[in-house]
Amino acid sequence: MDPEAVACGERVPHGSSDDPDLLDFSANTNPLVPDGAEAVYREAFDAARTYPPDDYPEYREAAAEYVGCAREDVVATPGGLAAIRLAVEVTVDRGDSVLVPYPSFGEYAREVRLQGARVEPVPHDELFDVDPSELAEHALAVVCNPNNPTGEAYVQGKLEAFAARCAAAGTPLLVDEAFLGFTDRPSLAGTEGVVVARSLTKLFGLPGIRAGFVVATGNLRARLDVARRAWALGTPAAAVGAYCMGCEAFVAETRERVRAERERMAETLGERFEVHRSDSPFLLLDVGERDTSEIVERAREHGIAVRDATTFRGLDSHVRVAVRLPGENDRLLEVLGDA
Repeated sequence: MDPEAVACGERVPHGSSDDPDLLDFSANTNPLVPDGAEAVYREAFDAARTYPPDDYPEYREAAAEYVGCAREDVVATPGGLAAIRLAVEVTVDRGDSVLVPYPSFGEYAREVRLQGARVEPVPHDELFDVDPSELAEHALAVVCNPNNPTGEAYVQGKLEAFAARCAAAGTPLLVDEAFLGFTDRPSLAGTEGVVVARSLTKLFGLPGIRAGFVVATGNLRARLDVARRAWALGTPAAAVGAYCMGCEAFVAETRERVRAERERMAETLGERFEVHRSDSPFLLLDVGERDTSEIVERAREHGIAVRDATTFRGLDSHVRVAVRLPGENDRLLEVLGDA
């Protein structure tokens, strides 16, 4: 990390409300958690009185089975953000250029700038059109799949072809798969030249646990392992994470519920707003000529928090709403129906 860049750096806005009186549609986390997760957390207390094994064998084994890669290619991290930072730290130097999609997760650009590197912004739906001859000019390329905040997943064949072009150019590709678990699409984990960042925050509804991991092969994986912090993952987080990744029935039920509710919400909201196609547990709404801040405030007055998406680069008339439980979604639809 570059000290000069840190001195002039800044935070980026995120969703999530700490107000217990608000029903939070601004953060895209599952409102349900797997049965038994709390018991696992409590049972890990005694083990937390000593340092965890630094290589986290059980957690890495669960992660490898979860995404379909070799255990030795998994590096445990305290959340997906830590995975993203670690990937940027081992691939990007001061003065480098990095291909960053927009609108997309604001932390990509922030991490690149904290390294003293330059962000090369590319529309997220044009990233795969970058001339192969130009890829070698960049230290890293970033993809969010499915993309946040727009919601759509990339066509698998096109994503794999882009990964191959990056590998041929010698440019590592960072793929953030924070929301991929809500789909049945395969992970790029284990693909040559690709660094995959995963988070357990969204799918398993546990943002405060701070559990994630990063996957890479060969020299990339070796660099990640050398650079990672020792004992980065707390014992309870590792235990709960390993347990949750094995809850296949919970994952399947969540995917079906989110799919059905997302379709229902999109149909109703489409009567008043332009709704972007989504494969994620959220929907991006273009509110047109309406005042975005007024819609956000009106929702708050009715006890609901929605995300002002104008903080994302390239968006100026948008809000983002999560897909929650049916009854909760009904409340949102009622409030936004009059917006």
